[in-house]
Amino acid sequence: MEYLKIIGGKDISGSVEISGAKNAALPLIACTILGKNEITIGNLPNVVDINTFLKLIKNLGGDFVKDKNSVKISTSTINNTKATYDIVKTMRASILVLGPILARFGHCEVSLPGGCAIGQRPVDLHLKALEQMGAKIEILHGYIRATAPEGLKGAKIVFDKVTVGGTENTVMAAALAYGTTTIINAAKEPEIVQLCEVLANSGVKIEGIGTSKIIIEGTGQKLLDIKPFDVIPDRIEAGTYMCAAAIMNQKLKIDKVIPLHLEAVISKLEEMNFEVLQDENSVTIMPTTEIKPVNIITTEYPGFPTDMQAQFMALATQANGTSTIDERLFENRFMHVSELLRLGADIHLNGNIATINGKRGTLNGTDVMATDLRASSALVLAALVASGETNIHRIYHLDRGYENLEGKLSLIGADVKRFAE
Repeated sequence: MEYLKIIGGKDISGSVEISGAKNAALPLIACTILGKNEITIGNLPNVVDINTFLKLIKNLGGDFVKDKNSVKISTSTINNTKATYDIVKTMRASILVLGPILARFGHCEVSLPGGCAIGQRPVDLHLKALEQMGAKIEILHGYIRATAPEGLKGAKIVFDKVTVGGTENTVMAAALAYGTTTIINAAKEPEIVQLCEVLANSGVKIEGIGTSKIIIEGTGQKLLDIKPFDVIPDRIEAGTYMCAAAIMNQKLKIDKVIPLHLEAVISKLEEMNFEVLQDENSVTIMPTTEIKPVNIITTEYPGFPTDMQAQFMALATQANGTSTIDERLFENRFMHVSELLRLGADIHLNGNIATINGKRGTLNGTDVMATDLRASSALVLAALVASGETNIHRIYHLDRGYENLEGKLSLIGADVKRFAE
């Protein structure tokens, strides 16, 4: 086990480069199952979840050659259609192999998923969509068993609620289905847009990319010739470093980003009285004379992302006044609150609403424990501004989604070091 030791109060400055998006890369790796050729993916984030997913591809019979931030994947040799519990239990995104394996082979078994314990995230919408496309699905001994011996058929899929993973699985399944699939109430996240664009560049006819209505004309189980591509920048990593600049109230440039993907985060920082300068591939956070409180409601893209809620809670502890955060997407995503309280934060919970009474200079370093990926980044932000020394334990959560966090923070002036327990 490893932990981070952070000495708070150090000035930060300069610029930080953002890595590829983990949440885009995972479905993009899954979609290689639909390909007949060796596929090259660039700007790949070097994080634990990516390595886990590549291991899953290998277990299925595929192969890959990975450099630090790129990979060549071949799935033409896949001969195993079972995604076993030992991998799936560690990462919920493993469910994303369900759609492409079923569409390609007509049968698959995928263990029910694990991942961060941030509340109920059932896969019923994934399964209902595949059933509408003709699959027979049963759950036995902790596994989803799906069969469609004559191939999946195009269908009209209406999601009862927006589901990112469900949209991704359905898009991939529809790419090899027979006929046309229409997805109503599809998620619109940039990660889904890139998945659709990669499939479209590989010969799949797709209309409505980036909208809530996606129409996909399937190839009838004809495998795709997937062209090389680079993963889009990680908007959540970018937002985290934007919050680092804001919580320290110092100027910081965040490079290699797509500002359009950060509009909701930029808007809330502007509400908190920060000036955010934008150009084509970067944003710069400018210091302010007063950090103002903010009210946040998490919702689906293009609204405020739930994956930025914890970081803004840390930032709100330094605002001059009372902020509120209303978590609408997950019912168990305030586990970082108890750890922020250990640092001296004044936070009160009432159901899914957190009230943060902010005041500059109230946090003091201590030992804290990461509970999930984004909660751990909130503790890092709080530690940067806290007086004294903070030790953050169980940082394997951080390593799932942030590439070289301590290295990037050290380059901009923070005092962050990794140690073995």
